[in-house]
Amino acid sequence: MKVLVTGAAGFIGMHVCQLLLARGDEVIGVDNFNDYYDIALKEARLARLTRSPCFRISRLDIADRSGIADLFATERPQRVVNLAAQAGVRYSLKNPHAYVDSNVVGFVNILEGCRHNGVEHFLYASSSSIYGGNERMPFSEHDNVDHPVSLYAATKKANELMAHTYSHLYALPTTGLRFFTVYGPWGRPDMAPILFARAILEGRPIDVFNHGKMRRDFTYIDDIAEGVIRALDRVPQADPGFDRLSPDPATSWAPYRIFNIGNNQPVELMAFIEALEQALGKKAAKNFLPMQNGDVQATYADVADLASATGFKPRTELVDGVRRFVDWYRSYTNA
Repeated sequence: MKVLVTGAAGFIGMHVCQLLLARGDEVIGVDNFNDYYDIALKEARLARLTRSPCFRISRLDIADRSGIADLFATERPQRVVNLAAQAGVRYSLKNPHAYVDSNVVGFVNILEGCRHNGVEHFLYASSSSIYGGNERMPFSEHDNVDHPVSLYAATKKANELMAHTYSHLYALPTTGLRFFTVYGPWGRPDMAPILFARAILEGRPIDVFNHGKMRRDFTYIDDIAEGVIRALDRVPQADPGFDRLSPDPATSWAPYRIFNIGNNQPVELMAFIEALEQALGKKAAKNFLPMQNGDVQATYADVADLASATGFKPRTELVDGVRRFVDWYRSYTNA
């Protein structure tokens, strides 16, 4: 197949592209290489992809309406994976316009490209942040998610709503994946694993929010990438049993599905830090802080639907995943 992947030089994007290329697909990557974090890391990821003759990159912002329209018209991809987004809960409190530009304007540009060019399946990144103030665990796709606690989460909810509209109006099959805390080699430097590893190795204290009373459904990147490919290969169909008197948020009368993609095993933040200390061979000095605005105390994914639909099953134990992350980090940074 010819697959267009936005955010191709990103953390998840690079790994998804590698799997697509490994199985023989032609991949058109899109990335704007913005400076939200170290561009050199994005270029290093890209260098791994450009080794394949079946990959090419378009340095383009998905908010560029005409540029995206031209790209779709030229390439005519069969399937599209939208992983480009302005990420980060905390940054959304400082720069809300970046989230609207990329996650709303850019998203509708991709939807329009799919609509007008016969794309057979549009898969996109949603987020566990969408559960917001929900406290019933594990988080289920069948629960209401109308109470986001950050603008980032609100834009991801908007993505799901816009995707449903296109599924309904234009019969465009769409699948949203709500990612739960992804970690591993080539990760984003604004996320806890790299922030913690760098500080520990440099002898600086790490910031531990909510005094360490946090739980995250840490999911290793290889498991995530495999789940994305499995979901991409499952083109959603209309649900003939959809009940409009008691609507299910995860499905529809239109070819539309929402899935959680996580580890289904929430880990105490302090346990993750201990695994990181063991892999690094060095204890962390800890700076305990209160909860930050926009953050949530716990995430825990119910992944039964994705498992039933695609056979998705995370296989990487936390200790193994953290060790592989540390091995990569030491190699990449010469630490």
